Amino acid sequence: MDKKILVVDDEKEIRELLEIYLTNDGYQVIKAADGEEALAILEKEDIGLMVLDIMMPGIDGLAVCRAAREKSNLPILMLSAKSENIDKVQGILTGADDYMTKPFDALELTVRVKALLRRTYYFNHRQLVDNNLLTVDYLTIDKLNHKVSYEDKEITLTAREFEILYLLASNRGRVFSSEEIFERVWKEKYFQSNNTVMVHMSRLRDKLEKSSGGDKIIHTVWGVGYKIEK
Repeated sequence: MDKKILVVDDEKEIRELLEIYLTNDGYQVIKAADGEEALAILEKEDIGLMVLDIMMPGIDGLAVCRAAREKSNLPILMLSAKSENIDKVQGILTGADDYMTKPFDALELTVRVKALLRRTYYFNHRQLVDNNLLTVDYLTIDKLNHKVSYEDKEITLTAREFEILYLLASNRGRVFSSEEIFERVWKEKYFQSNNTVMVHMSRLRDKLEKSSGGDKIIHTVWGVGYKIEK
């Protein structure tokens, strides 16, 4: 998933403020002071999301949004100094995905940016491809090629770790006990003192959390088993 964010606003202070917050959140920020500059950047850069002010001299934000929508489905978060509902409606009808009114809280904006990127990534990858590809937020599990990646960064798993992950991901929301996981993955009878699943689960979760920056993908239901949320 692309983390390159285009911030378009004719107010220098806002551009610089958003650059600080978004950069701190791990995004690469490109800034544009007007609509013409924004359109030029969209032509040459692979932008993951655009934060776009409506009220700008020359080519305004609505025109930029329309032009962007003709060529791509990148998520667009629109900003406006006006609070009238008509501006929000215009922005959404033009193709914006979200809308915030100035003055805004920069921290809330970064949260919305992350949510938009997550939602866009999920919808773009939610379909199973020949029943071999599963996605869990930013995590992609390719059964055909036996590969797992997080935001396009491959995670090296053992065959057993992969099978455990695929079992949970293909049954999202369902809790599997250690016994059930062992018998499905190892295809052997489970013995009460067997801690094989626990050891493999610990290694698997450690790899996933290190690659995802701490995201908990596999959840423990104490006294019951393990699951991946829906």
